[in-house]
Amino acid sequence: MASTLGFVKYVAEQLQDAGKITYRRMFGEYGLYCNGIFFSVVCDDQFFVKITSEGENAFPYLPKSPPYKGARDYFLVEDIDDRELMEKLAKVTCSALQTPKPKKRRD
Repeated sequence: MASTLGFVKYVAEQLQDAGKITYRRMFGEYGLYCNGIFFSVVCDDQFFVKITSEGENAFPYLPKSPPYKGARDYFLVEDIDDRELMEKLAKVTCSALQTPKPKKRRD
């Protein structure tokens, strides 16, 4: 079952104070970016966040699950109404991830 755009928009709205949140359709689901950093996915109307060591230290109680068959485990955020948790997790995760390298221009 694919995720609904309404669910993705709600998740993005909940994360609005974490930074500039954008999303892209990927393989029938959605990838989320915070300030240009890919940090999470929405699959089957569930919100998953990449696991980092900083995230594990800050949120050791969050459940882990793969967002789709064959994927690595991500944090599964079950309470998407907890805006404070979602924003803190997004900030901790994105600060731990490398910023994207600028693309080289082809001349």
